[in-house]
Amino acid sequence: MKRIAILGSTGSIGTQTLDVVRANGDIEVVGIAAGRNIDALESQIREFSPKICGVWDEEKAKELAVRVADTDTKIVSGMEGLLEIAVIEGYEILVTAVVGMIGIRPTMAAIEAGKDIALANKETLVTAGHLIIPLVKEKKVRLLPVDSEHSAIFQCLNGEHGNKIEKILLTASGGPFRGWAREQMKNVQVEDALKHPNWSMGAKLTIDSSTMVNKGLEVMEAKWLFDVGMDDVQVVVQPKSVIHSMVQFEDGAVMAQLGTPDMKLPIQYALYYPERRPMRGDRLDFWSMKEIIFDKPDYENFRGLALAREAGKAGGSVPVVFNAANEFAVAKFLGKKISYLEITDMLEAAMEHHKKIAHPSLDEVLETEAETYEFLKKQWNF
Repeated sequence: MKRIAILGSTGSIGTQTLDVVRANGDIEVVGIAAGRNIDALESQIREFSPKICGVWDEEKAKELAVRVADTDTKIVSGMEGLLEIAVIEGYEILVTAVVGMIGIRPTMAAIEAGKDIALANKETLVTAGHLIIPLVKEKKVRLLPVDSEHSAIFQCLNGEHGNKIEKILLTASGGPFRGWAREQMKNVQVEDALKHPNWSMGAKLTIDSSTMVNKGLEVMEAKWLFDVGMDDVQVVVQPKSVIHSMVQFEDGAVMAQLGTPDMKLPIQYALYYPERRPMRGDRLDFWSMKEIIFDKPDYENFRGLALAREAGKAGGSVPVVFNAANEFAVAKFLGKKISYLEITDMLEAAMEHHKKIAHPSLDEVLETEAETYEFLKKQWNF
């Protein structure tokens, strides 16, 4: 019996993780956590009987505690609640599926407690990879990628220990505005940007995919996960999301991982690694596919991808600013407070304003996040 905890259990990755649990029958869910969706949390508590459940919103946590008083599940709240779940005894793998930098502290706490990490929270490595990777090595835990692209790379590297990577080929669908010029995006509305052609994801991630900021974050994440330089990660646009990513070795051989666009596969692979379990679902039909098209990424019109490369190469606290500015900007766009193109305008303004810290501590990472928010609030008069 495997025992897991899930941070972000009501989101897209979290609910699909629970689908994997249902399908297999030999995973116990010890802990769950979410932001404020207590209706979903109550349902999960009654189905999976976790020992502990965290709610970010303190008032919602109190309400949930009343609603599930007839169960044995302990209700906790805020960051302290996430940290308590992260270190609780009796489980082995923490699925980090929360969105944003909120995932850093509980991830680090879980690693300190000797838990393996199934990582779906890319912001953790983007902003604090310099702290997390050494800690993973020190504590001898496993960091298992859940993002489809990073899982694909991880799978391609199986059995290749000691063989040098020449290049990582990180695939991207190009999002709903692939081929558009920046001028065409001036009047993009929230509803337009939420129509991803291939993947079903949460709102924030879907917006990030439309701007290609998400791919920039994934380039930075790949740098830490696979110990390569920023220039060793090449983005390749593959519109149908059939090839999830590839690895080119120094002899010129390229390994690719293919599959349907279904996040349950990388989730299940991370939970059972190195075992492959049977999984129901669609399979690739090569006879109907006929061709796989590739294209170069458009760094000029999708400025967020270019800024991500700049941030990753600069290192230090600059990726923190990039990520924090994007979180702030996407929230404002989803709230219809700014235009679509202002998302990347905010990224650029925040990065230009910031004075880099070469080796930020965890406190400095979190302070940089807060300072970025304050700068953008003043600049945009929020």
